[in-house]
Amino acid sequence: MADKAAAVKTKKAAPPKVAAGPKKLRVRKPKPEPKDKTKNVMREVRIRKLCLNICVGESGDRLTRAAKVLEQLTGQQPVFSKARYTVRSFGIRRNEKIAVHCTVRGAKAEEILERGLKVREYELRRDNFSHTGNFGFGIQEHIDLGIKYDPSIGIYGLDFYVVLGRPGFNVRYRRRKQGQVGFQHRLTKEDAMKWFQTKVTGCEFN
Repeated sequence: MADKAAAVKTKKAAPPKVAAGPKKLRVRKPKPEPKDKTKNVMREVRIRKLCLNICVGESGDRLTRAAKVLEQLTGQQPVFSKARYTVRSFGIRRNEKIAVHCTVRGAKAEEILERGLKVREYELRRDNFSHTGNFGFGIQEHIDLGIKYDPSIGIYGLDFYVVLGRPGFNVRYRRRKQGQVGFQHRLTKEDAMKWFQTKVTGCEFN
């Protein structure tokens, strides 16, 4: 019996209760100030490309002369555009070359855009801006850009279309692992107009 009693574990005595101290008050940390998005490098708006277009409406000698105008202006080889539909009233047939265009990027695009805006006296309408953050305009005579007049070429009108973007927009255009740009990172009409006002001092929107 003594061995059994030794085998039985004696219960440990409970520790004495300690009086609870005063409750600690939780101090809320102040909320951090909202970050200034204008200082974020990824939010900077820049020119992705500038598209120049001359639509003649017919193929032949006039179209080749229009291509020479773009080649003189950009120093690049322009590309011909074909008609998508047949319009008999205008004498246009499907797949007929009726226009010529050229895409410019980098510093050269900014230089040509500056010359085009100078012709327009830096005045644009609100309707010139699209909901995706791009804008375009046109001029009536290409010689206003500083190109010397050539009687053998003539005078042509010119369409400017500027595509704006932010760093990271290439995600949706790359070949591998394409993604989508978030709604907060996309450009809107107001963003493009604000960028234009900061770039051009004294601009006006009609």
